[in-house]
Amino acid sequence: MRLQKFLSAAGICSRRQGERYMLEGRIRVNGKQVTEMGTRVDPTTDQIEVDGQMVSLNQEPIYIALNKPKGYVASCKQQKNKTVLDLVNIPQRIYPVGRLDKDSTGLLIMTNDGKAHHRLLHPSYDHEKEYEVTVAKVITDGAIKKMENGIVLLGKKTRPAKIKRLALNRFRIILREGQNRQIRKMAKKVGSTVVQLKRIRFSNITLSGIKEGQWRFLTDAEKKDMLQSLEPKTGE
Repeated sequence: MRLQKFLSAAGICSRRQGERYMLEGRIRVNGKQVTEMGTRVDPTTDQIEVDGQMVSLNQEPIYIALNKPKGYVASCKQQKNKTVLDLVNIPQRIYPVGRLDKDSTGLLIMTNDGKAHHRLLHPSYDHEKEYEVTVAKVITDGAIKKMENGIVLLGKKTRPAKIKRLALNRFRIILREGQNRQIRKMAKKVGSTVVQLKRIRFSNITLSGIKEGQWRFLTDAEKKDMLQSLEPKTGE
């Protein structure tokens, strides 16, 4: 199989990220650095390393829910910042599903399951992500309605959202997509500034039983429901 497909199947990264890893010289096959996009590997015989660590397809799938504190980056590698991997003390290599920016808090799913990682992020699966948002000043009903109906960001209109007001300057919002810093950009478009943003739900997973800075493995019931939601819809 193609090397980038192998990396995705092994839960290391998406195929596109795999291509970047190759260009960055982070991948070796049988001891040799590989940068050519068309490289194919045999998972049964080839020795494949990412950042000096051996990778195989025979990994027990791991699914973790983390309550991310402010100040941590939802990334695997940062030179000057603390990352969410610093909070999870397990030997297996896992990766965050999507991003929460450094100043945001709340639920982050982490896994080594490449297929689940991809499908949890793909908009065609319609996974809901729910956030509690506090803005700097009163947000009007008109501004909320605009965000619910969709706002043009970078030339593309956001998908309709569900919003429930909690206070004059607080609301909950449910998205079915995840553009970079989307809620902050949407709020700015309607004249508001986000001062606190916390994700409280991702699909069927919530922050139940997880204090800030702590994590837990998903329960069997959570894993079952989540993995069922990742199956292609009838007719696809």
